[in-house]
Amino acid sequence: MLFSNVVDHYPANPPHLVSSRLISRGVHQWVANHHHPSLQNLSFVLEKAGSVRFEDRPVPQLASPYDVRVNVKFTGICGSDVHYWVHGAIGQFIVRDPMVLGHESSGVVSAVGDRVKSLKVGDRVAMEPGVPCRRCVRCKDGKYNLCVDMSFAATPPFDGTLAKYYVLPEDFCYKLPEGVSLEEGALMEPLAVGVHITRQAQIKPGQSVVIFGAGPIGLLCSAVARAYGADKIVVVDINEERLKFAKQYAATHTVVSQRESAPDSAARINRDGDLGVGADIAIDASGAEPCIQAGIHVLRTGGTFVQAGMGKSDITFPIGAMGAKELDVKGSFRYNSGDYQTALNLITSGRVSVKELVTGKVKFTDAESAFNDVKAAKGIKILIEGVEA
Repeated sequence: MLFSNVVDHYPANPPHLVSSRLISRGVHQWVANHHHPSLQNLSFVLEKAGSVRFEDRPVPQLASPYDVRVNVKFTGICGSDVHYWVHGAIGQFIVRDPMVLGHESSGVVSAVGDRVKSLKVGDRVAMEPGVPCRRCVRCKDGKYNLCVDMSFAATPPFDGTLAKYYVLPEDFCYKLPEGVSLEEGALMEPLAVGVHITRQAQIKPGQSVVIFGAGPIGLLCSAVARAYGADKIVVVDINEERLKFAKQYAATHTVVSQRESAPDSAARINRDGDLGVGADIAIDASGAEPCIQAGIHVLRTGGTFVQAGMGKSDITFPIGAMGAKELDVKGSFRYNSGDYQTALNLITSGRVSVKELVTGKVKFTDAESAFNDVKAAKGIKILIEGVEA
């Protein structure tokens, strides 16, 4: 399924392009000088690895009577966005044509199809950015995150949400209740990732959880684990500032990573985290090979390991320890049926808070500076504001 905002056969260098390097000269003036009735959808476009630009594209039209058009108000920056920006590819997903970045967004509904029942113009929504085919076996068994025909924002060849407008089916937009801000709505996407990871781990009340990585996903996993009743939540990272935040946010214990063997690291984590013979659950949200190895060793016999972070495609893995301890080892990919709604329910009920994770907001025209800050690991979650009217 193609989004209606995917522009086919778009000219390589049309006259209405502007390099991000021209920001200092005033993008707002550029927009005013290049007004065109069919070009009113300013977008932040990755041209190739290391090269971004602002581009005014046609306003996306509703391709289905069940579609809604959203005026995007806030977008968070994900590690995958930065990876595409720096490298131009993630695994088999290669940026071959200019692509709009961004997929962690919220906004206000500006148009609805004639069969839309649950939303109306003016509603504030969180936007789930991946639309599956709805027909394959994986979709029908509720695991639509594994759909091979998924159209996911800012994953080649599909454009992302860092634009003034974006179109989605109504059932992939979640109305925000009063008291939940648009900024919080933009964090619904990474929170849904955290929900899915913890569901894969099947966290139960009273269990102990070790989380490697104190980035946004690791922190949100810790918050969801606490909401699900985990007794001990140990967060491991090399960044002591982030660990300080993690302890204030949801962790019961924090451990600073050190250069040591995986078994020694696991023993130290178990000791400092008061985990006895090992943790019930280990979640890797770092993608770092030493963390993955330590995650296997830190578990008790019969424990559960969930791989959530993305790093090297191939690593040295302690398969002997995995087999001897009869571990339950799982992957986790995005989110599936019910995860977004659960994320919204957790925020609405107050069981999880995401406000603390927002450490900065920038204007749309300063998007590239925000990407630089995320690359440099400044702050936790930086939001890009929507295009000003």
